[in-house]
Amino acid sequence: MRIPLDYYRILGLPLAATHEQLQQAYSDRTVQLPRREYSDAAIIARKQIIEEAYTVLSDPKQRTAYDESYLAQTYNDGSPGTTVLGVNRSQIEPQTSSIEISPHQFVGALLILQELGEYELVLKLGRPYFTNNTTNTPAASSNVEQLATERADIVLTVTFACLELGREQWQQGQYENAATSLETGQELLTREGLFENVRLEIQADISKLRPYRILELLALPEENFAERRQGLQLLQTILTERGGIDGALNDGSGLNIDDFLRFIQQLRGYLTAAEQQKLFDAESKRPSAVATYLAVYALLGRGFAERQPALIRQAKQMLMRLSKRQDVHLEQAVCALLLGQTEEASRALELSHEYEPLAFIRENSQDSPDLLPGLCLYGERWLHKEVFPHFRDLANQQTSLKDYFADEQVQAYLEALPTDAEVSPDSSVFNNTRVRNGHSSTAPSTIPINIRRENTQHSSPATHEFSRHESVSTAQTAPTATLNNTQPDVAANGHDGGHKYNNGQRHAVVSESTPPQPRRQRRSQNSGGRSVKHYWDNLVHWFRQSWRSKRFIWLMLFGLLAVIGISLVVNITSGLLKDAFSGEPELQGKQLIVALDKPPVPIPDSKSKPLASEGLLTKASTEEIISTWLSTKAGAFSTNHNISGLEQILTGSTLTQWQGVAQQDKTENGYRLYQHKNLKVEDLKTSEAEPNKAEAEASVNEVAKFYDRGQLNVKKSYNENLKVRYYLVRTDGKWRIRDMVVLNKTILNS
Repeated sequence: MRIPLDYYRILGLPLAATHEQLQQAYSDRTVQLPRREYSDAAIIARKQIIEEAYTVLSDPKQRTAYDESYLAQTYNDGSPGTTVLGVNRSQIEPQTSSIEISPHQFVGALLILQELGEYELVLKLGRPYFTNNTTNTPAASSNVEQLATERADIVLTVTFACLELGREQWQQGQYENAATSLETGQELLTREGLFENVRLEIQADISKLRPYRILELLALPEENFAERRQGLQLLQTILTERGGIDGALNDGSGLNIDDFLRFIQQLRGYLTAAEQQKLFDAESKRPSAVATYLAVYALLGRGFAERQPALIRQAKQMLMRLSKRQDVHLEQAVCALLLGQTEEASRALELSHEYEPLAFIRENSQDSPDLLPGLCLYGERWLHKEVFPHFRDLANQQTSLKDYFADEQVQAYLEALPTDAEVSPDSSVFNNTRVRNGHSSTAPSTIPINIRRENTQHSSPATHEFSRHESVSTAQTAPTATLNNTQPDVAANGHDGGHKYNNGQRHAVVSESTPPQPRRQRRSQNSGGRSVKHYWDNLVHWFRQSWRSKRFIWLMLFGLLAVIGISLVVNITSGLLKDAFSGEPELQGKQLIVALDKPPVPIPDSKSKPLASEGLLTKASTEEIISTWLSTKAGAFSTNHNISGLEQILTGSTLTQWQGVAQQDKTENGYRLYQHKNLKVEDLKTSEAEPNKAEAEASVNEVAKFYDRGQLNVKKSYNENLKVRYYLVRTDGKWRIRDMVVLNKTILNS
């Protein structure tokens, strides 16, 4: 039978290879053995093909005859009467030809093709022998045991072709194709019941590939319904395996909690507001503070863009669950504004510690008796710049507050909107004033007893990202944060704790004190002009129409007395009643404070290898790193001069030095042929205190043959047993060699 191979490719040589190169290539190929899972029969078949290639090419007469036949077949299509005499072999690039092999050498030929990277060809040649569930193999052996061994070798070779093809497609950014290739190999091994260790290796790659697939699928146009649904299903599978967005279980992706949060942030731009609402609302019930906040974003975005105040109200209720742990008062103020609850919006602003947004709001409310003009301007800008861009269907929305409040359905909903105190004992606790067609009504409610805050960083809702924090037991007195205030328009509560600002960055400084007291407002004395458009005046005027009636004044006085009386009772009983009547799950245990103030950090680049494990190095993993270095060094100094590979395993001055030496060899038309054997890590030093550093001592036999302009330099060449100390560091999730020192070397006879 004929196989699409030629003797030059089998040995990895160009057509113009010298006799010395031929000998070296043969030596290299015979030393490099396939993986241990292969049978002795497969290894022998491979060796026979390599030896046959060497025998023909090492004999001048046989090589001349083979070259003529090869060139005639490859370049002249074997046409009668053609000649190849006088052809300069060094100017001809060899192409795929074919050779005749015996049936029992088929496995060896497949193995060689797989080593040469001809993965599609391996699949084409190998799959027919087991896709029909037949026990026949090319060798057609009558021995049952031998048949099983040959079949297993073919299955293994095809599986490795699927694995390597999948990894190649992964590096090329073809994530779904990569998944198909990997899953094909995995399914084959599962069906055959063979090589469980290889199947687990493929499964590990499939798990690491899933985040890439999710991004690729969700980025497709919305018309690709089936593919995008598959992406959402994959995402849901990962969330289940992790135990939620901020879960700590292992899903096999290699992403830690922070990496996964960044991944979630990255994929949000590919999801619609409705998709995010459904996803994060379900995740918030685990419960999860992160998911709750992201659900709020989706509800606010949809509610404002689609003019559905019911969604705004739902977002406001979810924010109450977060207000016990972080400062979300500014978001609450925006919700209250969109629901026409002007008094509640003002109260929320009083409790907020968001310095920069508050300064902006005061700056744009200088000529007003309240902060409504600035809040209107800030709220609309925040929705357009910080909320809408995170949704693929809202990114280009231009909805305005004026259009929102002018909508008849919005007005009808706000007119019929009951107070939160009437529907939920754990709802908003501000004094509610609603604007209803120019008239106002008040409803007595309570002021929050305390606002639980965490030792963490808070950020402006205009710029949110994720950050972690440790929760505080509800049985303890919650620490509170107060604004370290140097501005005359914000009254401090008498403590030095709170938020400090340095170059625009906010740092939380927490003090063990009572909850922040309501602060009196003073309008900013800054002389800067206002940038409020004319329609803000009309909008704010609409809000204030109800305040001009005497009826409202009497209602406010009555409401104030009611608040004082009811507060005395509620302050005593609210803690007891909360757990009994609240229908919302309490956020318990370690929760993540949500902030979106940092740019999304993508998961590993599509062309990079999967991230390494975060644990300490073992001797086995250290041996892999050193082995990678030795093979990379061999490639950098080979005839191909693959110098760029050095930066994947070396770092610092060591990288610079080896790059310089390799470049000098290339410039001087020199190269080296390395062989390494008997690598052993003899000692390894690691530390929990410095998990990203390690020190290892290893021994190895290194044979190096130096060539100057194609001629072997015997004086430079050597065969030595080396003992080397390696200093390793982990950067960007990958281990690299920072330095190396030869401790001992023994010169052997070549």
